[in-house]
Amino acid sequence: MSLTLILTRHAKSSWSDPSLDDHERPLNKRGEASAKAIGRWLAERGHIPDQVLSSNAKRTRETWAYIADKLVGGPEAEYRESLYLADPDQMLEELKGASGRTVMMIAHNPGTAYLARRLVATPPAHERFHHYPTTATAVIRFDVDSWSDVTWHSGTVDGFVVPRDLI
Repeated sequence: MSLTLILTRHAKSSWSDPSLDDHERPLNKRGEASAKAIGRWLAERGHIPDQVLSSNAKRTRETWAYIADKLVGGPEAEYRESLYLADPDQMLEELKGASGRTVMMIAHNPGTAYLARRLVATPPAHERFHHYPTTATAVIRFDVDSWSDVTWHSGTVDGFVVPRDLI
């Protein structure tokens, strides 16, 4: 049996209101379009999460809302303060406690980029994988029965996409 992680960096956020706290910045129009495109890409490939772990920042909550709108049967997200600006070790700990077979994690850089690089045995050839731009999404498979058995460099990339590939 295997487990699947859908790892997404939040979509492009707005900097138009400098008085907003970083935690409260919304998506901009490009971010909204990007999240919808990622949702379509996931749906077309049958990658429907049964659990979503997300930072509780406004931009990650909105990213999930736009992605979820394109998925049939997606779950409610679990919004966690612990994923706000988390490092890869903290993100892995959150993942190890997951209960779904296909888990989506939506978080921030640099943690998301570092987590992706450390989880996979062989990175994809995509030139943007190491940078992990906004709304970048990797589908990573692990040949384990429990998330607690996931270790560094044990995942296989089943897909990686950035919004520029789609729109």
